[in-house]
Amino acid sequence: KTPEQVPFRLTRDVIDGMGVTGVEGVFRKCCEETLSVMRTNKEALLTIIEVFIHDPLYKWALSPLKALQRQKETEDDMETSWEDSQDEYEGNKDAARALMRVKQKLDGYEDGEMRSVHGQVQQLIQDAIDPERLCHMFPGWGAW
Repeated sequence: KTPEQVPFRLTRDVIDGMGVTGVEGVFRKCCEETLSVMRTNKEALLTIIEVFIHDPLYKWALSPLKALQRQKETEDDMETSWEDSQDEYEGNKDAARALMRVKQKLDGYEDGEMRSVHGQVQQLIQDAIDPERLCHMFPGWGAW
């Protein structure tokens, strides 16, 4: 499994499709406006995302292997319910951590630094076009 190294895929071919201005034209302005709107409405966004933390139907920490094991194990209900509560606790920790990261990004924190909308968009674009990051991607994707 290859971890994602880029925030989004912005290769030379994609940039060429943006015309003569590339990322410095309409694309950058749209990114900045979108991020600005998201920052303005961050409380509404965070409220919507928080719903997933408390959603009993969504398991943050339930892997397919654990799901298969649970289907087979029905003998010891007491132990299973304790394991369920432990998994739910672990899942909620993961969800809370993910929510905190989203909140930091909406507040403008990237790599421990506070950034303006322009600065945050600049960093995202730089990360997305960085050849060092793109070369670590799954080879079957064919970034070049």
